[in-house]
Amino acid sequence: MDKEFLLRAIEKANESVANGGFPAGAIIVKNDQIIGEGISIGNKLDDPTAHGESVAIRNACQNLSTTDLSGATLYASMQPCVMCLGAAMWSNISKIVFACPMNKVDESYYGGHYDLIEINSNFTHPIEIVHLDSLENDSLAVVRNWEKSLNI
Repeated sequence: MDKEFLLRAIEKANESVANGGFPAGAIIVKNDQIIGEGISIGNKLDDPTAHGESVAIRNACQNLSTTDLSGATLYASMQPCVMCLGAAMWSNISKIVFACPMNKVDESYYGGHYDLIEINSNFTHPIEIVHLDSLENDSLAVVRNWEKSLNI
């Protein structure tokens, strides 16, 4: 199921680009049901916190009328940034599955270089983090196509 849901997050990344945003998308799943979705169009919303993962967390919390997403999995096309990792921790996300690791793209996309695994290990309740490398190239293709459109 992880692969199927992660492919949906990559579809959200394409949707984000189609809407003029950053090439990252995310979904939140609980009990095999999608409970939240997000795309990264913070640049269009004038909201620097509107990353795909944060938007998906907000959406899931609103859909369930709670701030507690215990038992839920965050599927992200790209490895979440430190802000989104923090949001996942505060909402009690149990697991994060991502496709494209941060070391495969320009570090400016993450605001610099830091070790998310180390940060996560210092949480009171660390989140299970899984890199599904079989979909890495699928996610990276969205990033590279976006970069070409910007002439990067």
